Amino acid sequence: MTRPDDGSSALTQLGRHTPAPNNPEDAVLERVPAPYPGKNYLVRFTAPEFTSLCPVTGQPDFAHIVIDYVPDQWIVESKSLKLFLTSFRNHGAFHEACSVQIATTLVDLLSPVWLRIGAYWYPRGGIPIDVFWQTGAPPADVWIPSQDVPTYRGRG
Repeated sequence: MTRPDDGSSALTQLGRHTPAPNNPEDAVLERVPAPYPGKNYLVRFTAPEFTSLCPVTGQPDFAHIVIDYVPDQWIVESKSLKLFLTSFRNHGAFHEACSVQIATTLVDLLSPVWLRIGAYWYPRGGIPIDVFWQTGAPPADVWIPSQDVPTYRGRG
């Protein structure tokens, strides 16, 4: 008996040794068909150790990133998302640019019903910068839990 193709046969990174890309432009985000198209459910990814570089000083910036989305026809393949997020480690951009680039890249790839990002940046110069973005109002029939990342008090 043959297993129906779940879309994983087209993936180029899952199950293979894949070095981390040097920057987001070189990263390959992959998708597979959503297992329940037409049903609204929430998918959450949390990256508590996200890093990028300050575009002016080259110093590292750290963030706790939470991505919530309601799939339509596609879901993101998680290894490719991890590699995409890792690619920011050598990328110089302000907090706002990194945060919105992550979200809009996922929207362009997946065309989700809804997506939001909460990017909780650790302070540099004594001020944390938190960046929030979403595609619009969330669907009424989906349970969307709060992101529960505390405002800065030594996050964690």
